Amino acid sequence: MLKNFFRHSPAEDPAKSPDDLEEAVDLGTSAAISSWLGETSNLNRGSQLDDLDRERAAKLAGLLTPDTAEELLESVSPHTALHFLRRVPEPAVGGLLDALDSDVATRIVDLMDEEEEQQALHSMAVSHSTIVRGLLAWPDESAASRMRAEYIHVGADATMEDAVLAAREEPEDVEDGVFVTEETGGEQKLLGWLSPAVLLASSPKSIVTEVMMPYEQLKQWSLKPLADQEAVAQRVRAYNSQIVPVVEDKVLLGVISLDQARDIAREEATEDAELQGGSSPLDVPYLKASPGRLWRKRVGWLLILFVAEMYTGTVLRAFEGELEAVVALSFFIPLLIGTGGNVGTQITTTLIRAMGQGEVRLRNLARVIGKELMTGSLLAATMVVAGAIRAWTLGVGPQVIVVVAIALACIVIWSSFVAAILPLILKSLHVDPAVVSGPMISTVVDGTGLMIYFYVAKLVMGL
Repeated sequence: MLKNFFRHSPAEDPAKSPDDLEEAVDLGTSAAISSWLGETSNLNRGSQLDDLDRERAAKLAGLLTPDTAEELLESVSPHTALHFLRRVPEPAVGGLLDALDSDVATRIVDLMDEEEEQQALHSMAVSHSTIVRGLLAWPDESAASRMRAEYIHVGADATMEDAVLAAREEPEDVEDGVFVTEETGGEQKLLGWLSPAVLLASSPKSIVTEVMMPYEQLKQWSLKPLADQEAVAQRVRAYNSQIVPVVEDKVLLGVISLDQARDIAREEATEDAELQGGSSPLDVPYLKASPGRLWRKRVGWLLILFVAEMYTGTVLRAFEGELEAVVALSFFIPLLIGTGGNVGTQITTTLIRAMGQGEVRLRNLARVIGKELMTGSLLAATMVVAGAIRAWTLGVGPQVIVVVAIALACIVIWSSFVAAILPLILKSLHVDPAVVSGPMISTVVDGTGLMIYFYVAKLVMGL
């Protein structure tokens, strides 16, 4: 690994490699823990750490060095890390948190209840707890709340030899490169950035300003501290960047690493999937969620959808006379509203993904509407043929066939329009557009689709 190049000396490998974490703890040496870390994937680390009983968890806390504590707790989820910290002696918690980068420590502390949080912050080193308190003050899901306040930096008059020496002092951060800054009033003004590749390839006697990526180029990767965390993943994808600096008026506040950006992308994808399924984000691993928590996350949306679906019954009641006059009209209700919902769900799924990747913004609304209406028209033509054939096979009269065909075309186009505008409008109102996906878009289209169907029937059949 690149960071190993910058270490003063390689770590020693113990003779025996334990099969699992329990065996490593039972061996009772720091070397055994280090060996287990070297042989175990991140996924297995988390599950094995979760499975430790309280006695072994407490023993593990005493065997961890700052380096192994950092490697272990930064490789598992914050929830898993917190579960472990709750099983270790209270005096050890602060030391373990001190071993972590500020962004990781902040995420773990943020999951604690108020009493736990104050105890943890009090037990940490003052310098580290001050940084963590500052990060906790930023709004949730802002870029600043996910940044690491520690970063490697050198002055503008430094040589590349100085930059490499600075990197050797902080090998765990070297993959984020070295920032070139100018201290002004206690703040670090960002001048440029030295990538890890530049650190390895440049002449030691070169001045950093001669080989650095200048601020004017670096700022396109940067984000303001209050930017939505979702923009982090967008920056990485758009510019193939290795880091995302968090900058305010050229002052470097912190940095978001590539690993953190990937975590954010996974979290946002998970949140969208849950919203699309008609559930609030779970916030904890599924297996750790109690039935009560699952109920709380799902019942709200179910009640909202239940109320929204009530107007479907109101529409049916309003057109009760038409249904009694032509019973055959009721045969096609599931087909019509199902098709409308399916079309809307397809569009919102595609559109929300494009928005998440930064491909589509509110200013593209007209183009999105035009594209989806054209596509919807083509889909409508196809569904008209399919609907007419289905109506004919059921043996209904020609008037009903015409009603079904026209209604299908109108519903498909209407659903395309609604699904095209809602995500972008909600995004502009700072509402997660994923809420209109899945059950929600189907609910919206169901009632309006029925109204279209019966009004078409009234016009065509003179009811």
